[in-house]
Amino acid sequence: MRKILVVGAGQSGLQLALGLLAEDYDVTLVDPREPEEVRAGRVMSTQCLFGPALRRERRHGLDFWGDRAPDITGVGVRVAADGGTAPEVDWVGRLDEPARSVDQRLKLAVWAELFAQGGGRVLRHRVTPHDLVSLRADHDLVVIAAGRGELAGLFPRDERRSPFTAPQRVLSLAYVTGADPHPHGPVMGRTAVPGAGELLTLPTLSVSGVCQSLMVEAVPGGPLDHPLPRGATSEEVLDALLGILRRHAPWEHERFTHARLADPLAALHGAHTPVVREPVARLTDGTPVLGMADSVVNNDPVTAQGANMASLSADVYRRAIVDHGTRPFDERFMRAAFAAYWRHARQVTAWSRVMLTGPHHVWELYRLADRHQPTADRFANAFGDPAGLIDWFLHPERATAYVDDVRRSASATSSHVPIS
Repeated sequence: MRKILVVGAGQSGLQLALGLLAEDYDVTLVDPREPEEVRAGRVMSTQCLFGPALRRERRHGLDFWGDRAPDITGVGVRVAADGGTAPEVDWVGRLDEPARSVDQRLKLAVWAELFAQGGGRVLRHRVTPHDLVSLRADHDLVVIAAGRGELAGLFPRDERRSPFTAPQRVLSLAYVTGADPHPHGPVMGRTAVPGAGELLTLPTLSVSGVCQSLMVEAVPGGPLDHPLPRGATSEEVLDALLGILRRHAPWEHERFTHARLADPLAALHGAHTPVVREPVARLTDGTPVLGMADSVVNNDPVTAQGANMASLSADVYRRAIVDHGTRPFDERFMRAAFAAYWRHARQVTAWSRVMLTGPHHVWELYRLADRHQPTADRFANAFGDPAGLIDWFLHPERATAYVDDVRRSASATSSHVPIS
């Protein structure tokens, strides 16, 4: 029986560990936290899983929240007008398959318990690069699924694929109760404030039940970037979020006027630099280890793809490991496994870059979607399958051609679609 060590118990690490355990591998998971610590700890992120990722969880028996987490039926986009009390653009794209959001504290605690109950081994301590040398000797393969910190730093930065050297957004988020639902129904709401950042809202199943998640992605130093003291309390984060809504998106502030924290640790503030790293790192003894998900492709959450790509990475790596049979897990295997993942991940990295930089053609497409439902629906469903974005959204020339095609079609059918 082949022995696999997975370091990191987030969406990707746990999903991979559980998948390999089901394939009869001897799997050891490194995670210093007990499941109850995770469940009772601070919120880690917002996340929304779209159709393909949800199907993976159902297929592998990992969906325990389908009857409790609210269905998300669309993606709502608003563009704030300069100083206006109503958005300049306001539309909803309909999802072909419902999406769902489950607080990772809830999900990861349950998955960790499932892993231990299924016979998986757990090392309850933090490991250093030095520790990995001895651990690697007892395992056929080491996979690093730790998105940040010393272990992620083992993997060299890929300069060609990493244009950013500093955080592009300052992130503040809170899970709250007492907020009114989105006026267009259970949707992932996105308000863009040109040049300043984005506001995102989402119905979520959290540890205390159904609530709303609220996140602000602020351009550093811009009008949405509300300075907070180091170690700010959850209440201070929420107060800052509500102040931003009041000043820059009053239509959203109306929804959240009576919002209160879903639990005492339901808020977070911070930033990270988007980066792509080499997929293989070498330990001090020269042994290669494989990086996955955020360890090697860490995008800004502006495209809501983090958990979806973690799910995909776990699925791609699981299949690669199983298909490899009894052959050695050498560097060639590791690079091939990552290449299979990168074929999908590169689309998300490109999409994230476009959304962070906000080129002119994106605003033109938003205005088109306000008047053309098929465009709105196409954008919404890209969250489940971003591959198609390259044909119409990611490149200015293709976006212009797409807009022109819609205009010609509208003219041919005498259905005027004004675009400003």
